[in-house]
Amino acid sequence: MFSDELKRLLVQVITSWQVLAVTVILVLYVFLINYVARIHHRRPSQPRMPKAKPEKTKGKAAASPQTDELGLEEASEN
Repeated sequence: MFSDELKRLLVQVITSWQVLAVTVILVLYVFLINYVARIHHRRPSQPRMPKAKPEKTKGKAAASPQTDELGLEEASEN
């Protein structure tokens, strides 16, 4: 099928330093990508804590609509 000259040429191309260098670089790149992907999928996600709702205290009087929300008027009266 292939002539002897074509077989020798194919062997020379495959064993050239450029082809071997590119092959080694591609193999290292694939290993690096797989390593990063494994690390990314192994990392457990942080459970998100629900935001704490402010508790309403029954002991304190509710602010009247006439006072501001910060209670500055009540503090100045005392």
